[in-house]
Amino acid sequence: MQKKKFNITGMTCSACQSHVEKAVSRLAGVSKVNVNLLRNFMEVEFDETITGTDKIIQAVESAGYGASEKGVQSKSDNTETDMESDHLQKMKQCLIRSVLFLIPLFYICMGHMINAPLPVFLTGRENMMLLALTQLLLTIPIIALNFHFFRNGFRNLLRRAPNMDSLIALGASAAFIYSIYGTYMTAYHIGHGNLSEANEFIGNLYYESCGMILTLITVGKYLEAKSRRKTSDAVSRLIDLAPKTAIVLRNGTETEIPASEIEVGDIFILKAGASVPCDGTILEGNCSVDQSALTGESIPVEKSAGDTLMSASVSTGGFVKCRCDRTEKDSTLSRIIALVEETSASKAPIARLADKISGIFVPVVIAISLISGGIWIVVTGDFPAALTAAISVLVISCPCSLGLATPTAIMVGTGRGAQLGILVKSAESLETAHHVTTVVLDKTGTCTEGKPAVQSVFTANFSEKQLLSLVGAVEANSSHPLAGAITNYCVQKKIIPENCTDYTETPGGGISGIAGGKRILVGNRRLMEQNNIDISGLSQKSEKTAYKGGIPLYIAVDGVAEGLLVVADPIKSTSEEAIALLKKMGVKTIMLTGDNSSTAEAVRSQLGIDKVYAELLPEDKTRIIRELQSSGECVAMTGDGINDAPALAAADVGIAVGAGKDIAIESADVVLMKNDLRDAAEAIRLSRATMRNIKQNLFWALIYNSLGIPLAAGAFYPITGWQLNPMFGAAAMSLSSFCVVTNALRLNLFRSSKSNIAGSHSQTIEIPEPEVKNMKKTMKIEGMMCQHCTGMVTKLLNAIDGVSAEVSLEDKCAYIELSDNVSDDILVKTVTDAGYEVINIE
Repeated sequence: MQKKKFNITGMTCSACQSHVEKAVSRLAGVSKVNVNLLRNFMEVEFDETITGTDKIIQAVESAGYGASEKGVQSKSDNTETDMESDHLQKMKQCLIRSVLFLIPLFYICMGHMINAPLPVFLTGRENMMLLALTQLLLTIPIIALNFHFFRNGFRNLLRRAPNMDSLIALGASAAFIYSIYGTYMTAYHIGHGNLSEANEFIGNLYYESCGMILTLITVGKYLEAKSRRKTSDAVSRLIDLAPKTAIVLRNGTETEIPASEIEVGDIFILKAGASVPCDGTILEGNCSVDQSALTGESIPVEKSAGDTLMSASVSTGGFVKCRCDRTEKDSTLSRIIALVEETSASKAPIARLADKISGIFVPVVIAISLISGGIWIVVTGDFPAALTAAISVLVISCPCSLGLATPTAIMVGTGRGAQLGILVKSAESLETAHHVTTVVLDKTGTCTEGKPAVQSVFTANFSEKQLLSLVGAVEANSSHPLAGAITNYCVQKKIIPENCTDYTETPGGGISGIAGGKRILVGNRRLMEQNNIDISGLSQKSEKTAYKGGIPLYIAVDGVAEGLLVVADPIKSTSEEAIALLKKMGVKTIMLTGDNSSTAEAVRSQLGIDKVYAELLPEDKTRIIRELQSSGECVAMTGDGINDAPALAAADVGIAVGAGKDIAIESADVVLMKNDLRDAAEAIRLSRATMRNIKQNLFWALIYNSLGIPLAAGAFYPITGWQLNPMFGAAAMSLSSFCVVTNALRLNLFRSSKSNIAGSHSQTIEIPEPEVKNMKKTMKIEGMMCQHCTGMVTKLLNAIDGVSAEVSLEDKCAYIELSDNVSDDILVKTVTDAGYEVINIE
């Protein structure tokens, strides 16, 4: 299957969109068609062995519209923006000229209603023919200026694919043709001396209705086009961010070249005030860059050698030499623009209702127009009144508002999201996100910084240096963040690791290998238990460090527990606020982690997360998400997008946090450019705001047509006693689409609810330990023979954290006072390991 994009011309309403979709979808080999009315754009997924691009273009043209493959332009084509500007300018000129003819026409026809004076040659029965001819001559230029309505409308009507232009053309033509008939009948009766009959016909001319319908529709189209253009302002601003030139080093000389000509590996210079032309890595120097246009971060970020730069960010100070890693067309900016454009071109499930209605809307309206006109003739016998009702139905109906309700809100919403560093991959994801009831959080890299560091090392029979040389050997083979923390610690301590062989990694457990001729295991409790290693001697320190938020890693050498590494991963300063924002929206939070229960509980308590699942294997995360979904929850999984791919894919909405370097994460539905969990909450808020806007638009479009068509048909005439003038119907039609687009533009007012916390700072986990009252215990010991024995036992017991002991040789007892939670097993083992026997402890 191949996916291609096409530019479509000639579409004016959602009925056109429906006709194009039907025409292309009927082709053999076409599996999916998506037409976007807002951007005059079509995306087709098809089997190129069955059908080709030419057949697709031919199908569109046969339906009455123009098509060209996106990116393939004729020599006379300008850029898309220039074409839009030219179209707007032509519409404006057409509108101004139409108004110039409409004003005197309207004055002549309707001036008498306000007792406005008319020229003498147009007053009196003797000048009735002059009055009719003057109206005709003022109407003809308006028809000529807006003839595209008639050309497109009747062409599509003949092809049995009527659209909004067909409604306008039928309404205006009916008014004009009847007016011509009235003009001839006026002339006939004047010639035969029947001035009263002629006066009756002159009073029922519809020239002003014809001119007003065309002009008012043009007004609405112009306002709509201007508003629609604003919906793509976010993309336009992103495109404008791209610098036109760059300074590169060629043969040791600084040369200014077009940014599009930079190639991978080129060295470019970035000075203060300049924009980054492509994605690159700093080789020399320091600078600060403003990335707000891409990530929404308001504070410039400091960069130095080895750091990466994103295209279109702006240097606010400093001087650096950089290497190009991605060219302009593959840069972060280009991918953001492509992602926003693709999302705005996609359809949300809620749009299906509008699509179904649009497909039958125009034929139904024409039928209602004919039926209402027929009923008026049958009931009243008044042909002018019947014609008024029929024309009013045609010109008040607005399929455009239905077709624009969803895509305008999607485009503005996703564009606003891009400005805030929130990239939504599809309209479907945007719609699903507003249903989210539970957010599942990964811990490392999402709630925490994902940059763990070794806090402390406890050893038994090895020195710290010896043990770390063995541990560093096996950890050097792992890519896990905890392994990086340990190897960095070894480098800081200037420890040279042993060579490692037979390396093995146990998912969700730890690692093992042979170093210095010894079998080394480093991992969590589960890994130790799986290998039948007794860790009871380290359990007290493990529990204590885990309770404080540290991650305890056991070290076993040749099957014996020989030490404990404590690694801590600081909580992001913004995580607590993110959880608070989610709770404020009524969203439950659940944290999933492979860490031990105590560490996980420490983070949960610190952040106020509702529930935590700890000591999980990678596959357990997906299982828990499935269980939540089966219980009726709409689940969003929030992770760093690296090792959370299965869970991100399993969730209803996958949110990748801090993916500024890789916005194309396949398993995520929403990509957050900043490493800030608060943006996950903002993404859900944006989704809710967008869906609320879409529902408002659809409500307006449906209620407008539901009330407007019966009103125009005269359904309320028995109650109100008045009939809708076609001019008011045209005015209402012209404003309906404008109102829908304007309402969508309100999404540009969406503001972040985050406080101004710098996301780069983190906080140490500080969990208040439970108050432990001093406890006194007495231990009866056998085997102590002298003061040397009691001194050794005293020394060993006092070496335990939280233990204060005095030993008496006289009664063979140790009197112990505890200021910490120390188990009896630890106390007994300490004494028995020294060669003495503990009788009892109480």
